[in-house]
Amino acid sequence: MFLTEPEQRLSDEYLRQGYVICPVADPEALDWMRSQFVRLIGETLGTATDGKPEDLLNRIHQRVAVEELNAFRLKIIRGFNGIEGFRERYFRVARPYLETLVGNELAMQLQVNLSIQFPGDDSSLLPVHADTWSGDSPFEAVVWVPLVDCYGTKTMYLLPTQKSTELGRQFGKQANCSSEALYQTIKDDVRWLEVRYGEVLIFNQALPHGNRVNREPETRWTMNCRFKGVFTPYGDKKIGEFFEPITLRAASRTGMAYRLPGTT
Repeated sequence: MFLTEPEQRLSDEYLRQGYVICPVADPEALDWMRSQFVRLIGETLGTATDGKPEDLLNRIHQRVAVEELNAFRLKIIRGFNGIEGFRERYFRVARPYLETLVGNELAMQLQVNLSIQFPGDDSSLLPVHADTWSGDSPFEAVVWVPLVDCYGTKTMYLLPTQKSTELGRQFGKQANCSSEALYQTIKDDVRWLEVRYGEVLIFNQALPHGNRVNREPETRWTMNCRFKGVFTPYGDKKIGEFFEPITLRAASRTGMAYRLPGTT
C-alpha cells in the first residue's frame, strides 16, 4: 500500500469503525449551502428569516406543523437540488476524505437528500437497515452533512464494523423479526454519532444504521448523498439513473473512447 501516513490513518479508522467524522474540507461551501436553506425556508413559509441560521433551523418546529413537515421538506429538497453549483459544493466539503477512502474517479448521486426530524415526532423515523439489504452496492459510501449540531437522539446511530460482522453471522435467525425487534437486539452495541455543524460524517452504508425519536429540544437537519468509484460494481442504482461521474480522469476518458484501428 502506497498510502501516505494521514491517508493510512483515515483508512484504518474507517475500516475499524465503519465511519469517520472530520472537519469539513471547505467551510465556505458549507456556509453557502446553509445560507441557501435559510433563503428557501423564507420563500417557502413567506416569512422573514433574520437572526442566526442555527436558531432558525433548530426551532423550525415552532413554525411548521408536523402534518405539514413532509410537504415542507420536499419543497426544500426540490429547491436546493435545483440550485446551480449546490452538488459541487457538497462534494467539496468532503473531497479529500472521499479521494482517500473511495477513490479519485468518483460517481455522485444525482440528488442530495434531506432529513428533518422534529423533537418528539415519530413520523420521520428510519428503522434499522443497511442500504445493501435493499440492493445498493457495497462499494458506496454516504457523505452525511449536518446543518445544525447533532447529538444525543438528535442524530443517527450505526452498528460498528465488528458488531455488524457478528450480526451478519447470525442474520438468518433474525429473518422473521421486525425492524424494531432487530434494533432491540443491537441497541446496546450501536454508536450514536455526535456530528457538529462544521463536521462531515462519511460512513459505510452496508452497516446497520437508522434513527429514533428525537428527544432533544431542537430540530435535526441533515443532508446525505452517496458516492462510489466510477468503475466499481453497481447495485440496483445504476450510473445515469441514480449516479453520474464527477471526477473522471483524462486517461479513463481516452481509454473508454479508444477503438482499435479498423473497428467502429
